[in-house]
Amino acid sequence: MAESSRRRWIGLVFISVAVALIIVDSTIVNVAVPSIVDELGISSTQVQWVQEAYTLVFASLLLLFGSLADRFGRRRLMVVGVVIFALSSVFAGLAPNGDLLILARLVQGVGGAMILPTTLSLINATFRGRERGIAFAVWGSTIGGMAAVGPLLGGWLTTEFSWRWAFGINVPLGIIIVIGVLLTVDESRERSRAPIDFVGAALSIVLFGSLVFGLIEGRTYGWWTLEEAFTIGGLTWPFTLSPVPVAFCITALALVAFVWWGVSRRRRGKSSLIEFSLFGIPSFRNGNIAALVVSLGEFGLILALPLWLQFVLGFDALQTGFLLLALAVGSFVASGFAGAFSGRVRAVTVVRVGIAAEILGVGWAAFIIAPDAAWGWLMPALFVYGFGVGLATAQLTGVILQDVPVELSGQGSGTQSTSRQVGSALGVAILGTVLFTTTGAALAASLDDAGVPTAQRDQIVDSVVDSAGGAIAGLGQNPETAPYLDAAETAFSDGTRAAAFTAAGFLVVGLAATFSLGRGRSDEVDETAASDVTPAEPPV
Repeated sequence: MAESSRRRWIGLVFISVAVALIIVDSTIVNVAVPSIVDELGISSTQVQWVQEAYTLVFASLLLLFGSLADRFGRRRLMVVGVVIFALSSVFAGLAPNGDLLILARLVQGVGGAMILPTTLSLINATFRGRERGIAFAVWGSTIGGMAAVGPLLGGWLTTEFSWRWAFGINVPLGIIIVIGVLLTVDESRERSRAPIDFVGAALSIVLFGSLVFGLIEGRTYGWWTLEEAFTIGGLTWPFTLSPVPVAFCITALALVAFVWWGVSRRRRGKSSLIEFSLFGIPSFRNGNIAALVVSLGEFGLILALPLWLQFVLGFDALQTGFLLLALAVGSFVASGFAGAFSGRVRAVTVVRVGIAAEILGVGWAAFIIAPDAAWGWLMPALFVYGFGVGLATAQLTGVILQDVPVELSGQGSGTQSTSRQVGSALGVAILGTVLFTTTGAALAASLDDAGVPTAQRDQIVDSVVDSAGGAIAGLGQNPETAPYLDAAETAFSDGTRAAAFTAAGFLVVGLAATFSLGRGRSDEVDETAASDVTPAEPPV
């Protein structure tokens, strides 16, 4: 019995490393983007797509792979996902241009979508009672910690070698995970011969893809009237109406079709991509709403901060990674607090405290951001932010899944992961738009005040915005544009600050959403319930 228990906990280590593989890669990219901009010459829109290509596919396929994992084996699907993720990382590291890098990131999203829901469903199927809470705490602290260790590792690899090696690190990690999981994690599946809902999967891809496309490309092609030629392959958009509102209409239609299709399949006794009955569980329904809104702002600061640190303050990638290490320290400290109060304080209370700490940290950082900022003051702000992430992430996951039946754990974890990833994708799209739109508007206004001719003003603004800030240093090196260096640095700082305040605003809404959780009873776990093998009753 002791040997079996020890093996389960060792298996949890490898499951957590699999989560770390996803998180490290995502955060490494944030630090490496300035170097990618310099080497490949990608535009600010491509910068967003380097992030969004991964997140979009990731979010679109989580539900499908959560369902497939339940049927064909959770461990099996996770191993396949790790292999795909590692191989696509090789292609990302070898990409000769931005388009192929984005394509590699799309394939990475497929692998990541196989990994994340299977890690959660394996934990949900393997652990019970108090042990499950501890396992989720380990899983969550891994996410929080790796969100900052990733920039440090990526900064070192990018500075000492190349941004390409930042993707290469996934290969040895992938080999370790595959071997470890096969040796220590038992296969887990639910026997079901029900047909897979591929139509629902296709509708979800159209839904999320069209939504994120509209949010990212609105500032490029226009929110209503076409402002720039839109081409796909050899085809050119023939209308004066921008494709962006059309994309949003497709989003609305796809959402209606997705819900109608899923409900009608359930009424006919067939399986659907989402088990809609799960939304009858208050903790699951309300928790998913809170998770989506919180994720809109949770990692917003990490999107803009590395660009600002490197292009305005002049940090290199390694120095940026060291600064962001404060996030990891805060997250690990939070995991200790979460473990100490497990079973003593309601999980939803811990979630609220964590989100409040995130709001404080992001708001604090926003007030500091300026062209002449004393970066040392950012470290305590990031520590507080990381502390909040560490408290909120795992506990909110536990609240959402605590009452989900084991046989539906794949769909349950896939749904909650999708809520987070959709929120994250929307957050990156919205905050990226806020960052670059604010930067462009502030710089244009400043140059107008300085009496810069319209043509030159537009050229400077476009160069700064399209390069995601990478052209700022070049302004100072050119005698003709050197007088406008301060204006560019101030404008990019304004954009970064606006993105941070927007992230804080989303977190405030997310905190408000958590007050719909846990009404009417305590959700704490006592010692007698800790060994119970059945999930707790849904909160009233």
